[in-house]
Amino acid sequence: MSTQPNTPILAEAATRKAVGYLLGLQKESGDWEGEMVWCTMILAQAVIVRTLVGRPYHEAERQQIIRHFAVNQADDGSWGMHPESPGYVFFTTLAYIALRLLDVPTSDPRLARARAWLHRQPGGVKGIPTWGKFWLAMLGLYEYTGLNAIPPELFLLPRWLPFHPSRFYCHTRLIYLGLAYLAGRRYRADLPPALIEELRKELYDEPYDTIDFAGLRHTLAPGDVHVPISPLLRRIYDLLALFERWHSPRLREKALAACFDRILYEQRSTRYQGISPVNGLLNTLAIFVEDPRHPDLEPSLAGVEAWRWEDPAEGLRYVGARSNTWDTGFVLQALANLRQTDDDTRTAVGKALRFLERAQLTEELPDPADHWRDPALGGWCFSDGQHRWPVSDCTAEAVCGILAAAEHPELQTIPTLDVERLTQAIRFILSRQNADGGFGTYERRRAGKLMELVNPSEMFGQCMTELSYLECTASSLAALCHYRRHYPDFPGGEIDRAIPRAIALLRKGQLPDGAWPGFWGINYTYAIFHVAKGLRLAGMPATDPALVRAAAWLKDKQRPDGGWSEHYSSCLDGQYREHPETQVVMSSWAILALLEILPPQDSAIERGILWLMQQQRADGGWPQQAVNGVFFGAAMLDYRLYHTYFPVWALTRYTCAVNTRQSCPQATAVA
Repeated sequence: MSTQPNTPILAEAATRKAVGYLLGLQKESGDWEGEMVWCTMILAQAVIVRTLVGRPYHEAERQQIIRHFAVNQADDGSWGMHPESPGYVFFTTLAYIALRLLDVPTSDPRLARARAWLHRQPGGVKGIPTWGKFWLAMLGLYEYTGLNAIPPELFLLPRWLPFHPSRFYCHTRLIYLGLAYLAGRRYRADLPPALIEELRKELYDEPYDTIDFAGLRHTLAPGDVHVPISPLLRRIYDLLALFERWHSPRLREKALAACFDRILYEQRSTRYQGISPVNGLLNTLAIFVEDPRHPDLEPSLAGVEAWRWEDPAEGLRYVGARSNTWDTGFVLQALANLRQTDDDTRTAVGKALRFLERAQLTEELPDPADHWRDPALGGWCFSDGQHRWPVSDCTAEAVCGILAAAEHPELQTIPTLDVERLTQAIRFILSRQNADGGFGTYERRRAGKLMELVNPSEMFGQCMTELSYLECTASSLAALCHYRRHYPDFPGGEIDRAIPRAIALLRKGQLPDGAWPGFWGINYTYAIFHVAKGLRLAGMPATDPALVRAAAWLKDKQRPDGGWSEHYSSCLDGQYREHPETQVVMSSWAILALLEILPPQDSAIERGILWLMQQQRADGGWPQQAVNGVFFGAAMLDYRLYHTYFPVWALTRYTCAVNTRQSCPQATAVA
């Protein structure tokens, strides 16, 4: 278990190079942000919405959008759920339509390959999932009779009902708010009849007029389904189909008005960005359908552009989320582990702290309870805070980053948040603790597991209600404990009561083999990293059996080359699977977790550090590799900056630890 004499020296040199590269990625605004790569769905929907509302892209944008579709098309002609997924009928159909709306001709080889792929799928476009049926119905390419009903009257039901939409996970309820309004209006786009006729012939392998759309309501493309329609949901759908035939027109108008009021609140309270571009686009189209001259239409179109990402290599697209605060909080923690800092590092930390100060929510939303919102004061969003949807773990990692910087002897003179602002953040975090001791994301949990029986998304899992997420719980625990290092508890001991409840949930969530399952990253490796950090900050000794088992699990999964590798499929079925290639991000998570539990001289840590250094590029960075994030069980993400700051953090943490914990400014573990 002895350290090779040259490893710490090599690690010091690699760290200096890596930190220099990382500092070069800081934005002028003080934050770090890497693209969160998902899929082409949002781009396709943006093209559709911009076309329908009469705001087409100009020629340069059009070419960049076409480029992005081309870069992401698979060899077989399809487009998938994420960069490594097989083709989906849903994503391929939307991409095809978007390209046609961008005046790409039918004869284009890219469209020819996509069309051939769609026609090879069982059922073809007729089996597109419900979200796809909805978009096609609005375009005149599917009949509303083939769409399982999304009645706006649902939003008029009494709130005490266990299935009321206010109990849905916030992303889900806001997407279905827009869907309910537009489907309730039975909106049909005013597209050229010739184009509609062409698309009908291209998408279907039989005459459109002969298709029995009403018989296709429950028909789904097998490759697109992550959560099949449950028997209970099928029965509900059948009843709603009858409701759609005989509903009260007067009640429908009342329900549509109620939905539209909530749409306007969401747009205005999020500064027209929406919680995500998905619901932002739906809301923008709803406003246009309500009134093409509505004063909120232009701000909403501009708000969608806040999600835009563009570069010469991959063209123009829209991200599923902006990760400014998330990335910046982690970078600060990585830099705070440096034993010594230079002027460039201190300047960068100062800019980052000023960014976080600006990004924190310091004003409460108007009438949050009336609009099914939890209080937002004191929180940080995943992004720069403009859309005002703060999150527990984003707030927690920002707090940890701020406090980590404040604890470093060479960073203590940099102005940081005052105690009142930090206290607001801690109160926000506490407000997201659930009854079981765990923490949700945007809100506390509002419904039970049975809600998943009526999950209508088909392509996504665990998306109907907030949960107690192990990673969010671990991050929140870490922030609470970090805060308590410096400041007293709130009156009544609120923090000290919350901490053991969070620890108990984390202990309960450990699997028999020593791992913890993740939800927002891939997967067990990601969760172990978070939980180990949180438990050690809470004072748990490294000899605790839970941590010993976690370390044994990681050592068992270490590859012969010294690194770690976890494949995204482990998120799909809950079984650990190794990626064929060793991964920089997973290796960094594993090293960081092991450094919380084992001495830095342990052979597993040393082998991991050596592998990580071998992968470092000449410029100090690391190569982009496989997807590393996930949401809703099936949607994999590539957080592009994970490949940079997590390796930096592993190196800074190692170089601190190897020079004894006493000299490491930010050792989270208790000696």
